[in-house]
Amino acid sequence: MTKTLTKPYVKAYVGVGGWTYEPWRGVFYPKGLPHSKELTYAGEQLTSIEVNGTFYSTQSPKTYRKWASEVPDDFVFSLKGPRYAVNRRVLAEAGDSIKRFLDSGITELGPKLGPLLWQFAPHKKFDEKDFGGFLDLLPDKFDGHGLRHVIEVRNDTFKTPAFIALARQHNVAICYAEHDTYTEIADITADFVYARLQKGDEKLKAGYPPKALDAWAKRAQIWAKGGAPADLPHIDKTSAPKQPRDVFIYFIHEAKLRAPAAAMALIERLT
Repeated sequence: MTKTLTKPYVKAYVGVGGWTYEPWRGVFYPKGLPHSKELTYAGEQLTSIEVNGTFYSTQSPKTYRKWASEVPDDFVFSLKGPRYAVNRRVLAEAGDSIKRFLDSGITELGPKLGPLLWQFAPHKKFDEKDFGGFLDLLPDKFDGHGLRHVIEVRNDTFKTPAFIALARQHNVAICYAEHDTYTEIADITADFVYARLQKGDEKLKAGYPPKALDAWAKRAQIWAKGGAPADLPHIDKTSAPKQPRDVFIYFIHEAKLRAPAAAMALIERLT
């Protein structure tokens, strides 16, 4: 099954994971800002947020509508798929969990619905039939909305051309994870690119050195224009078709206190 999805524009979306984090109050969020206004404030400073809460619990249509109403029109949310779908021995049996997630109201976000991230545990190894069965369960459309899917793997058995080919067949992006120990795969396999940057330093005001942020801005521009940064690790020597791509970049976990500052610094470099 080959999936295609096109959009009439290309843009780099940059953000962080979630928006409720107590240490950000007085650092990212102004002192005294009501907690109920934090998403609105974050939406004014960033261009995207990756929602982790959807991994742990089912949200409601009302919640998704509320989130959408509190951010600018060009803001997008990426949603992490539920743990019940990815933490199982046989991935092809995840259909009910995936459907429950899609039925929970995610399309209430409307045009603010970004990629759906399916994150796998480090012990999950690559099995072509197993993963092919899972990817077959991911629809490219739902409730009249186009869907984009990205998978993050954390086991080096995925460093094989067979995995790259499988992802390309389904137009599913492979998350590039910048991390000290997680598997790094920068092969482009879809009509968009998704990266999670996890090497921040809380001692730095912007989380990353200026030169590192400059380098990420350059990579984002290369991705958006349809290229592939030569300084990132690729598994398959076959290049993806050169075409403009939307780019999603998130500063996650490590140095979380500085993640918003890192995101804003990258946004500034891209505007």
